[in-house]
Amino acid sequence: MDHATPRIASAHADPFARAHLPPAELWPDLLFDLPELHYPARINCVAELLDRHVAAGAGERTALCGADERWTYAQLQERVDRIAHVLRGRLGLVPGNRVLLRGGNTPLMAAAILAVLKAGLIAVPTMPLLRTRELAAIVAKAQVDAVLCAAALRADLDAVPGLLPTLYFGTDDFGTDAFGTDEDGTSEAGCLEALMAQAPATFAACDTAADDVCLISFTSGTTGVPKGTMHFHRDVLAICDCFPRHTLRTQPSDVFIGTPPLAFTFGLGGLLLFPLRVGASAVLLEKLTPETLLEAIARHRATVCFTAPTAYRQMAAQAASHDLSSLRETVSAGEVLPVATREAWQRATGLAMIDGIGSTEMLHIFIAAAGADVRPGATGKPVPGYQACVLDALGRPVGPGVVGRLAVKGPTGCRYLDDARQKDYVVNGWNLTGDAYEMDADGYFYYRSRTDDMIVSSGYNIAGPEVEDALLRHPAVAECGVVGHADVARGQLVEAHVVLRPGYDATPALAAELQAFAKGEIAPYKYPRRVVFATSLPRTETGKLQRFRLRQP
Repeated sequence: MDHATPRIASAHADPFARAHLPPAELWPDLLFDLPELHYPARINCVAELLDRHVAAGAGERTALCGADERWTYAQLQERVDRIAHVLRGRLGLVPGNRVLLRGGNTPLMAAAILAVLKAGLIAVPTMPLLRTRELAAIVAKAQVDAVLCAAALRADLDAVPGLLPTLYFGTDDFGTDAFGTDEDGTSEAGCLEALMAQAPATFAACDTAADDVCLISFTSGTTGVPKGTMHFHRDVLAICDCFPRHTLRTQPSDVFIGTPPLAFTFGLGGLLLFPLRVGASAVLLEKLTPETLLEAIARHRATVCFTAPTAYRQMAAQAASHDLSSLRETVSAGEVLPVATREAWQRATGLAMIDGIGSTEMLHIFIAAAGADVRPGATGKPVPGYQACVLDALGRPVGPGVVGRLAVKGPTGCRYLDDARQKDYVVNGWNLTGDAYEMDADGYFYYRSRTDDMIVSSGYNIAGPEVEDALLRHPAVAECGVVGHADVARGQLVEAHVVLRPGYDATPALAAELQAFAKGEIAPYKYPRRVVFATSLPRTETGKLQRFRLRQP
């Protein structure tokens, strides 16, 4: 086990990242038991994910498909190399500098991310829906040195205080003025594509250490206070060599597709890193809806799909109208998967969905199950390379049948960027994910709730997701979120926020019907004593329900 500070000589000329890692004693234990996790001391993850395939003669294989373009591995490599030259040459960045990236799921956004990593810089991807105030906080926290931004998303970015070199892509607005003063005369701005056209077509990957930071990912903010998580080059490869290798069993013939943004580690892994690791291809499309995702699966003959439970629930109702015969695996993560949604999807498609739990802190999925190993109601077992257990309030492992705090360790782990909350996430070498879980005698893990979402009513512990799952079985319910509501007599009341399907009216009679229905599905003391009808539920851009907002008056 290794939880010491990095000892390999860094390639970073800018020491910011290593200087802002947590103290060694606050690192989690790291496990490298699998032989595939024994990486050399010096490695650049993009050299492994991309250059290796071209060097092996697979340059003409399809790597990425966009809305109206298809790039081979050789074409992707050329674009990545040109962007790397722009970053290191025209912008004058040095290894260790931070580059904020802002864009939707497109091949050029993917190439930009890879170029930052290949150049020895540190990628700071941001969600397309973030606004000026949120972007400004990230720029300040990560001390960003430059920005690559989709032109369509520039409005909120342009309002961020400070003068940062910024390149926009996906626009013709700059004409032949490749780089210079922005139209308002206040900052440097340029067209990435124009500069790429002037740059050399080959770039040697920076000779980075395996434990050089290459990625700072910010949590998606279900608590309202995002944190920066720091990941190494070896971490990027480790997530590719655990879940997709052992659970998904990825193949070069696979075609990956899905909705999570590349700025979200669920999407970065599932829609870019995982396919590249095995020489497969990925379909990157912006603003997908359940309907257009189904159409895209059929059109591109996708084999592996990544999206959130809410999307699968909506897709299940429309699946019969689309040819989904190419799909072999579908992965749900980012939010708890209700049993009702998993069952509806399997009835509609014949596919046993893979439920996975991961975290931005751990970089990707660490507990899951596939195929015959799927057990109804369970998330699964630890992915090979990871260990997990359930801890009580005193930090002691508990046996089967006891609800406690989920604790995980593996080849990746939490390293917050200059954040006091590191000591809360890592305890005695374990990463505490903030989830309440229960393990059975066979080692399967069952999600109960977020540890801060457990509802205590009249002395009973009630998990909101269990009540949500019960309500989702009623034909009137499209979505629901369950939280605790303060009550003098009971401490808390179970409160359900419900979005109805078309054709149903929000009436007291329907509320009473839903309460009675819940009593028939779960123990009566768990039923929602308050039902609040809503037109929508607050979610993050990655689809996670923001229960803290439901609890606000």
